[in-house]
Amino acid sequence: MATVKLHVKKDDMVKVIAGKEKGKTGKVLRVFPAKKRVVIESLNMVKRHTRPTQLSPEGGIVEKEAALSVSNVMLVCASCGEATRTGIRTLEDDSRVRYCKKCNEIVDK
Repeated sequence: MATVKLHVKKDDMVKVIAGKEKGKTGKVLRVFPAKKRVVIESLNMVKRHTRPTQLSPEGGIVEKEAALSVSNVMLVCASCGEATRTGIRTLEDDSRVRYCKKCNEIVDK
């Protein structure tokens, strides 16, 4: 199966535009390109009931972040500070970078 290109990467700041977490922002912790999902820091928290194991002898209820669909998040531009769509630009050295469609600044470092 071919790899899917997504508009967000790990460590990007994103804003949730749909669902119960709508309007909140956070940092992307993990990206699952094949499933088209992202995990965002301290958003979409779910309770997971774990049974006792040798690693955690007490077990119990663990709160962790659940994945969100990548279509429900927008990248937050570092320069203009707004949630924005991104485009891809090829620089002179043939490297491809993402840019903000609102302020025209390059998003990738």
